[in-house]
Amino acid sequence: MNIKLLFFTFCMLAFASLKAQETGAFEFLDKVIARYDPNNNWPTFKGDFVVTMSTPNKKDRVTDIHINQPKSTFVLSNAKEGKKHTVKVVNDSVHFFVDDRQIVNEEEQKKLKFNKERALFMRNYYTYLYGLPMKLKDKGAIVDPKLYSKTINKKWYKVIKVTYDKEVGKDTWYFYFNPKSLDMEMYQFFHDETKNDGEYILLSNTEIINGVRMPAVRAWYTNKDDKLLGTDVLTKK
Repeated sequence: MNIKLLFFTFCMLAFASLKAQETGAFEFLDKVIARYDPNNNWPTFKGDFVVTMSTPNKKDRVTDIHINQPKSTFVLSNAKEGKKHTVKVVNDSVHFFVDDRQIVNEEEQKKLKFNKERALFMRNYYTYLYGLPMKLKDKGAIVDPKLYSKTINKKWYKVIKVTYDKEVGKDTWYFYFNPKSLDMEMYQFFHDETKNDGEYILLSNTEIINGVRMPAVRAWYTNKDDKLLGTDVLTKK
């Protein structure tokens, strides 16, 4: 009996020790954020960069981006028919420009396809994707406390699952990290996971802009059939 009891006690202690060594999602997220933003620059980030989007059978689209976090300012510019079209968002106030002329007339805004909802969406889109993984700490993000492991194409990843408050978003996201380098190498979202809809995005190369690591190349694919939707390439301005 004593030997059995001793063996049982040993097994329980070993199990407890193993559980204590396991890293949860919150602790792991802190580690990867320390890699991507070691000096906590993202909350005060001010930076400019260029995103070139390549889509199959379409002309490349080049977009200039300016983000100023302390002033809650986001500026997006691209060329259309030889003119510079600019959207400027300050807090939730939106302003439109063609070259240096502000477009205030609503009919003209509509004709030029300027849209406030679209402008706010693009602000949220770019600050979210290029602010990852730091943005996973934002209010409304619900991080699953369990840190998952998954093998894809014979490559092992640590995976963080994130959902959002209804006011923020309805999609389910998965973020895939190299367990050794802590690099974020892929993320994936589903509108309805049971339907295998949504997309996955492969990340490669890195740009460091004002102390923040950002993926330089993002290739977008559909979850359902692995169809390439497009590729974004980030460069310093």
